[in-house]
Amino acid sequence: MNYIKLKWLFLGSFINNIAVSTIWPLTTIYMHNALKKSLTEVGIILFLFSVSNVLGNYVSGKLFDKHNRYPLTIFGIVFSILVSGMLIFFHGWPAYPIGLVLLGFGTGWNLTMVNSLGTTITNQSSRHIFNMLYLAQNIGVVLGTMFVGFVYPYGIGYVFTITTLILIIYGVSAAITYKQPDSIYPIARENTEHKNVRLPKPNLVLVMTLFFSLSIIWIVYEQWVSNLSVYITGMGIPLSMYSFLWTINAFLLVVFQLIISWLSRFYDNLYLQIYLGIFFIGLSYFILVFTHSYLGFVLSMTVLTIGEASVIPSIPAVVNYLTPVEVKGKYQGLNNAWASIGKAFGPLLGGMIIEAYSYNVLFIASLLVCIVLIACIFFSHVIYGKKFTNFDK
Repeated sequence: MNYIKLKWLFLGSFINNIAVSTIWPLTTIYMHNALKKSLTEVGIILFLFSVSNVLGNYVSGKLFDKHNRYPLTIFGIVFSILVSGMLIFFHGWPAYPIGLVLLGFGTGWNLTMVNSLGTTITNQSSRHIFNMLYLAQNIGVVLGTMFVGFVYPYGIGYVFTITTLILIIYGVSAAITYKQPDSIYPIARENTEHKNVRLPKPNLVLVMTLFFSLSIIWIVYEQWVSNLSVYITGMGIPLSMYSFLWTINAFLLVVFQLIISWLSRFYDNLYLQIYLGIFFIGLSYFILVFTHSYLGFVLSMTVLTIGEASVIPSIPAVVNYLTPVEVKGKYQGLNNAWASIGKAFGPLLGGMIIEAYSYNVLFIASLLVCIVLIACIFFSHVIYGKKFTNFDK
C-alpha cells in the first residue's frame, strides 16, 4: 500500500518545529522590550495566539476526515510561509501581534495535519508513531531555540527570514513525499461525508477524560513557562540561567524519548505511561517547595521532563486507538485544541493563585491536581477499560 512513510512525517515535524521554535521564545521579550508593551498586553496577545491555535487544530482536523489531505496539508504550510514572510518586513505594532495570531492558526493546522497523517500508517504501532513524532518536535525545538539565540541580536527581521526559509524547505519536502494515495484520501469518503460518526459511549468517556486531563496538565506545566521565570529571577538567578533550564529540558526530552521508545519494545502499557508521566510532573512541583538553589531547579526540571516525555505523546496514541478511521483527524485536532486551551489559561490561573496566596501554594496545588488527575483517569479506565472498542489500525 502507498502510505506516507513515518520517516517523512518525522522529517516534516522536525523541520516545522525548528521554524516554530524560532518564534515563541521571542514573543514576551520582543513585545515588552522592543514594542514597549505591558506584560498584560503581552498576555492578551498570547491568549489570542492560543485561541487561534485551537481554531487551526479543530478546523484542520474536521477537514482531514472528509477531504483530500494533500492540498489541506500544503495549504497550511503555504499559509504559514506567507505570514512569516510578511513579518520579515512588517514586525511593528500592530503588524507583529496580528501576524503572531495568524501564525498560531497555521501552527495548529500543521501540527494536526502531521499527527492525523500519522494515524494513516498501518505497519507500526500508535505508541511508536506518536513517540517518534514527539521526538521530532523536540529535536526541532532544540535546534530552533539555539538558532534564535544567535540570530535575534541582529534583528527580528533576520529571525523571520530564517523561519520563512525553513518553512519553504518543509513545504518542498511535504509536496514531494506526502502525496501517497492511501494516506491523502479519506477512507470510504463517499459514505462518510454525510454520516455523523459517533464514538461508542465507553470510548467517548475515555477520550474526553484524556482531553480534559491534557488541558489540566498543560495548565500545570505552563507555570514553568511563565510564572516561574519571575520566581527564579527573583531569587537572584540570572535570566540566562533560567533560559538554560529550557535547553536542558529540550536535550533531556530527546534522551528520554529515545529511552521510552526502546523500553516500549519490551513493555507496552500506555496507561501506565500516562500515570507515571502525570506523577513526575506533580513531583517536580513538590521539589520546588523545598528548592532554594539553582541545582534544585535543575533537578525539578529533570523530573518535569521525564513526566512530559512520558505523558504528552501517550495521550494522542491512546486517542488513536479509541477513534474510528472516519474521525481520527477530528479527534487528533481536538487533542491539540485541548492542549492549547490549557496553555492559554495556565499563566492567568497561576498568576491569580500567586497574587492571592503564594508560590508555595501554587506548587502544592499543582501536585494535588496531578494526584486527582491520576485518580480520574484510573477510575474511568477501570470502569470503561474492558468495554471500549479498539479501532487501532
